[in-house]
Amino acid sequence: MLRHLILGCGIVICSSLSPVWAQWGSLTGQFVYDGKAPAAKPVNVTKDVQFCGAHDLKEESLVVNEQNGGIANVIVSLSLGRGQKAPKPHPQYEETAKAEVHLDNQNCRFNPHVALLRTTQTLVIGNKDQVGHNTKVDTISNIPINPIIPAQGEIKQTFPKEERMPALVTCSIHPWMNARLLIKESPYMAVSDQDGKFTIENLPVGKRTFQVWHETCNYVDQVNLGGKATKWSRGRAEFEIKEGNNDLGQIKIKPSVLKQR
Repeated sequence: MLRHLILGCGIVICSSLSPVWAQWGSLTGQFVYDGKAPAAKPVNVTKDVQFCGAHDLKEESLVVNEQNGGIANVIVSLSLGRGQKAPKPHPQYEETAKAEVHLDNQNCRFNPHVALLRTTQTLVIGNKDQVGHNTKVDTISNIPINPIIPAQGEIKQTFPKEERMPALVTCSIHPWMNARLLIKESPYMAVSDQDGKFTIENLPVGKRTFQVWHETCNYVDQVNLGGKATKWSRGRAEFEIKEGNNDLGQIKIKPSVLKQR
């Protein structure tokens, strides 16, 4: 959008208000397990034992870094109220709007364990193993899929509708295999890494509401933030996004919160 500016001597110039004048900020933080890190439990390999049993598989429902307590696979996404539209994304997100996102069957597990997909992007489901897999994606707004992925094969799939919750991904052939797929229209989402850290880049400044989710408990509704016990109703938290980096620091979560409900 252009606006004409009239200066003191009657000089008129044109200036673009967006995105040149827009202000943007990032949101960062680290999810930390507020207790002794639980040991990863071994997977009971019951199928294709010779191949799958060679990979020292561990359960991934709760992955905590023993070195720093970081919690992996916590999802943070922009939350919108009923009838509220997402803000126009920063121009950088146009570069990946049509990108491919990979979810592989690899070493008899899904890699990554949590994948983020925009409705304009394409999901590439691959199989890097020597054995066959199927990849069942239990969506609600989109048509669910359950394709067979032969060894060294791949398929491409689009999901044009946003999902309210992360979709469960499983392999019926190997029952221990599972992952999560978050499908959103807005690119403003992130998943915590092996150190529990996450970053959502180039958010428009202003008050923004985010939703925090983890597969053990769905909504993360109780945390310790800045040394203060804090409740987040249905995992929703509002933060003031200012220009530059907005670092929440450590977000501590008690073991009692991260339990199946």
